Formats: sequence, structure tokens, C-alpha cells
Amino acid sequence: MSSYFTDLAQQYIDGEWRPGSGSWDIIDFNPYDDEKLASITIATVDEVDQAYRAAARAQKEWAATNPYARRAVFEKALRLVEEREEEISEAIVAELGGTRLKAAFELHLAKEFLREAIHLALRPEGRIIPSPVDGKENRVYRVPVGVVGVISPFNFPFLLSLKSVAPALALGNGVVLKPHQNTPIVGGSLVARIFEDAGLPGGLLNVVITDIAEIGDAFLEHPVPKVISFTGSDKVGRHVATVCASLFKRSVLELGGNSALVVLDDADLDYAVDAAVFSRYVHQGQVCMAANRVLVDRSVADAFTEKFVAKVTSLKAGDPRDPATVIGPVINSQQADALTGVVEQALAEGATALVRGARTANLVEPSVLTGLPADSALLQHEVFGPVAFLIPFDGEEEAVRIVNDTPYGLSGAVHTGDVERGVNFAKQIDTGMFHVNDGTVHDEPIVPFGGEKHSGSGRLNGDAMLDAFTTVKWISVQHGRSGFPF
Repeated sequence: MSSYFTDLAQQYIDGEWRPGSGSWDIIDFNPYDDEKLASITIATVDEVDQAYRAAARAQKEWAATNPYARRAVFEKALRLVEEREEEISEAIVAELGGTRLKAAFELHLAKEFLREAIHLALRPEGRIIPSPVDGKENRVYRVPVGVVGVISPFNFPFLLSLKSVAPALALGNGVVLKPHQNTPIVGGSLVARIFEDAGLPGGLLNVVITDIAEIGDAFLEHPVPKVISFTGSDKVGRHVATVCASLFKRSVLELGGNSALVVLDDADLDYAVDAAVFSRYVHQGQVCMAANRVLVDRSVADAFTEKFVAKVTSLKAGDPRDPATVIGPVINSQQADALTGVVEQALAEGATALVRGARTANLVEPSVLTGLPADSALLQHEVFGPVAFLIPFDGEEEAVRIVNDTPYGLSGAVHTGDVERGVNFAKQIDTGMFHVNDGTVHDEPIVPFGGEKHSGSGRLNGDAMLDAFTTVKWISVQHGRSGFPF
């Protein structure tokens, strides 16, 4: 595992591994024990330009390559991930502070998305559309956009880099990937190494490890990329969307959430507790789909709360290398500080801590809060960590109002003994995704993934990848002769 952090602590540009030419280094730390994993000299604006130019050069030939030949690269990449699963898992544990359970979860999904990329290479189909003009044939071709810029986050960096990189490549595009500064190896260099070893032609995929303080908006503003795929916060997403719109670029935005898991009066409470605890505390709550808010019908609130608190207090927090650990560290001290502040603000506003987790460095143990005032700003925002808000409600109508009372609309879940009651509830919620009798955290390769409101725009997965990373071109053929009025 350690060789990943020494061998891959470089930029990958135009098929070459090389140091950046910036004047300072990004230091990659293990968030649990603060061990220094790697030091990476950052890429400059010039290197961002070199990466995009390389992708543009390589893309033309790649787009003309038989899609069956392109497909073979993804088949090999999948085999490599399977062969290196233990090493990649160790890297996830070290760089992210992810638990063994989380690493397995991320790798399972990554393999599923690579399997879908294999099929995606053959998915684009053309159409012939009738014309009102005699002798005319209208052909509609689906073609690659050219070059895609991908910006991935720190929470599921391997999966969420692959999720845009693999489909974009499979569909005939070149790619430049900028991973998050806290996860430059797992979210960046490691992805490049796998595709390099899988036989992807040099220059098609480039990884630039850098910081906005160094490059500003150069990654977004560069003239080469036609699409920017961004996963991260809504604040940064708004900026990405604004810059892209001003330059007539397409942006695909997978942003934050403030999801709710709702327990109706006829729910299986033990099952609902299991779903709610997983939905809030998986990967320390650092998941965009996590259940920030747990809404419970007042008639079952006491029984649910007792079971929920008991389960939360049983979760083992500590060293993510220990297979028994469920709660590892959050990604950095700023996140830990913010979470401590959330709990303190909630208590100051009158909330009650049913569980108040201790903090040791970046290890933030779970908290469960109830009695937060309905108008608290904390209920409007995403809390990216292991803090749950329990909220009682009286009847479905009030539950729907509370769930929708947020700027976000990503995911959610409802628990009920009547499936159709659950589906009817789900239809009333302003989200891109909603789940009946399950958790809030789900992603599948062929189901449209994305959010409404401040949770983003556009969709990924399955056929949505065609909309994200290809465009359509109309070519007409006049087999006869057109008549012109002059």
C-alpha cells in the first residue's frame, strides 16, 4: 500500500508521470493519525493547459477507434481493480480515514460502474428521422463532446472520480481529472495508474493535482473542455455553474444534500432504526445522500428514539484499520471544528443531546440531538458528519412539509408497512431520488442519479451518461434536388 503514496505522488500529463512545477507542495496526511503519506508539488496553470491540450490531441484518434477496441480497456481496468482490491482498500483507509466496511462499499460500487462503462462504449446509436422535404434523409449522430474536465470530492474519491472518468472515456472523450487536495492519490493518481496499466493510450486521461489558490478558475475557463463534471458543495457548484454558463460550457453538478429519513406510524421500527443509523453514520456521515434529519411520527417517537440511541451508542469509533470500527475520523481538522460548532450551536438554541460524542483530533464520535427549534438554520443546511437531528411530526402532511423545507433535494427515504403509501409519500417530495423502506444512501450504475434545487443539475449513470458526455449532430443528405425560391 505504501508504494502507492510514494510512486503516485506526481502529476500525470500526456502519458508521463512528472512532478508539478509549482512553488509549493500539497501534503497528503492520514486523517486518523496525522501520518504524512505523500508530498506532491502542485500543478500550475501552464500544466493545466498542457493536460487539456494533450487530451484534445489524443481524443480525435480515440473517438475514431472501434468501440469494441475501446471496450477492451475497461474490461482490463476492471480486472486490475479486482486484482488490486486489497491494496486499494488499504489506500482508502489511510488517505480518507475510511473504515474497512466503507472501503469495501466504495470498491463494490466502483467495480459496478466499471462494468457499466464496458457496456457504455457500445451504447451510442444514431437515428434516421423523416423529412418533409422530398429526397432528403436526416441522420442524427451521437458524438463525443471532445474533452471533459472532472473535479472529484474527498468522501468517495475513487468511486466518484471513476464515475465520470470511465463513462467519458468509454464514450470517446479525453479527460482531465482534478482530485480533491485531501485525496490526491485515491481520487487521482491511482485512477490514472489503473487506466495506464489497462492500456489506455497516453494523453487521453490526465491528472492534475493542484489548488485553487494556485490556478484560480483556469481548470474551468480553459477553452478545450466542453463539459465540466463537478461533485462537491453547492457553494462551489454555484460558482462552477456560473463560470461554465458564461463560457457556454455544459456543467454536470452533483452537489450536497439535506436528506430526511421518515418513519411513519406503521413502520417496522427495528428495521427503520437500522436503516436510519446506516444512512446517517456511514463513512462518518460524510456522504451527500446521508440522512441529516430523521423524522418520526409522534405516536412511535419514544419507542423509535430509545432503539435509535441504543444502536448509535453501540457503534465503535476509533482506528479505521480495525475491522470492528464503524466510525473513523472525518477528513480534516476544519471539518471536525465545524461539527463541534454544529453541536454547540444546537445546544445553545435549546436542543437536547441524547448522545453527545467526544472529539479527539479528527475523530468525532456520533451525536444525536432532538428538540431543535423548527426555525433553526441548522435544519436548512447539510451537516457533513456524524450528527443526527431527530424530529417528531404529527401526520403525513406535516412530514411532507418538513422534508421539503430545505434548499436541497437529493435523496431521502420513508418507512411504512404499506408500500403504496410510501410511494405516494415519495411522490410529494422535491428530490431527485427517494427510497421506500430502505436507507437514503444508494447509487446504481443504470439508474439516473442526481438532485433537484441546490443539490445539483443534470444526471449521471446509465443513459444519462450519454446526455452528460456526448452531443448530437444532424447531418442531412439530399438525394434529389432541392428547390430554392431564388
